[in-house]
This record gives sequence, structure tokens and C-alpha cells, in this order.
Amino acid sequence: MHDYLTGGFTSNTSLAHYCRDNGLLLHIHRAIHVVIDRQKNHGMHFRLLAKALRMSGGDHIHDGTVVGKLEGERDITWALLIYYVIILLKRIRSCGIYFTQDWVFMPVFCP
Repeated sequence: MHDYLTGGFTSNTSLAHYCRDNGLLLHIHRAIHVVIDRQKNHGMHFRLLAKALRMSGGDHIHDGTVVGKLEGERDITWALLIYYVIILLKRIRSCGIYFTQDWVFMPVFCP
């Protein structure tokens, strides 16, 4: 487990390479993100941090729940839910649920 905001993206990428070389999943914690994305006047959304994490090599991020520490405005939360469930998720009953977003050259981390 690694806190990518405290450690930095460079250390996260190095750790990601180590994990990939040794067949490990890189679980990311988000302890410091609350300072950045919970303040409404900072203009940074957690989704941006999550995408940056994925691009630097993280496999999984612990982000809490909608009703937990990451509470937000109802309309924004609902819009993101619609976006992820209806637009990004493709349901194939025989195979399960798959994200259809193209990550280009990045390796998959979920079956």
C-alpha cells in the first residue's frame, strides 16, 4: 500500500514497475487527497487524481464511499454515477461487467 500524493508520482511509478516485475498489485491509499479535493475552491476533482494515479501505474485506489469521507453535492454525485454506470460500464450477462474505457497501452488489472 502506498500513498501516491504523499510519496509523489515519480515514486509511485517506480513502485508500480517493481510491483509489475514481481507480480504484485499496487494498492494506493489516498490519505492526503482530502486536503486537495475536498476544498470546493481548489478546483480539483478526485476523478482527476484517480486518472493521474492510473497513468502513473497504480492498480487500485482506496477512495472511500459516496456517503463516507468523500461526501459531495447530490447532483454531482448522481451525475458521476450515471456516467460510470450507463456510459462506461458495458454489461455482458455471460461474462460479467467490463469497463469499456480504452487505456491504450496500459496493462489491465481487473479480469
